[in-house]
Amino acid sequence: MSLSGLFPIDKWNFTSQSVLNNLPPEEYEELCAHMYEQEYGKGEILFREGALPGGILFIRQGKVKKYKMGRDGKEQIIYVANSGELIGYHAVLAGERYPDSAATLEKSVIAFIAKEDFLHVLERSAVLPQRLLKTLSHEFTVLTNSISVFATRSVKERLAIALIVLREKFKEEGGPTDQVVVNVSRHDLANMVGTGNENVVRFLKEFKTEGILATKGRKIIILDIRKLVELSGYGL
Repeated sequence: MSLSGLFPIDKWNFTSQSVLNNLPPEEYEELCAHMYEQEYGKGEILFREGALPGGILFIRQGKVKKYKMGRDGKEQIIYVANSGELIGYHAVLAGERYPDSAATLEKSVIAFIAKEDFLHVLERSAVLPQRLLKTLSHEFTVLTNSISVFATRSVKERLAIALIVLREKFKEEGGPTDQVVVNVSRHDLANMVGTGNENVVRFLKEFKTEGILATKGRKIIILDIRKLVELSGYGL
């Protein structure tokens, strides 16, 4: 089932997939001239908060969590990036250190574009600056929405929202949407919601009893997206 008309998913997803699409051929070729790809296993660090950026990362395949570390050493996952998305370009554009950290959620293939190549194309392009400005504006809206939800929604509502967003991330293109499988650890899910593991486990059991989802090990199978949207308190 599509989320169209049920849940404003655009308020939760960045739109960096479109940044490199259909660039003028010469610009795209220049961006990719020295690009290289690398395979990463689950849980590998791509960059750490406070490090200097050497370039931008393009997720060819897989999923990546972006997170901040609290004073207590606990992660707060602020976003899950999917295949086709760019990460790390904020620090390059600002000429600053990474404001957050990034690590793979599953086996992934990541392409690296050097900072010099990216900035050189950016300076000459008539298309890329406009796309990046639009993307950054949208991301600001997404993050503002996330902050508002953390301040005003209950843990149960935040968990429902996180599961809706992850369902969209794990949904296979062109595949069935009636039973989408979300493969994420309870620990990462708790770090997305901003709560303890025990609360996530308790509410997942409750959702399971209500027929909203099923579980198989760490996998969560979303069975009833309508009920999940109702629980989120965020339906249209």
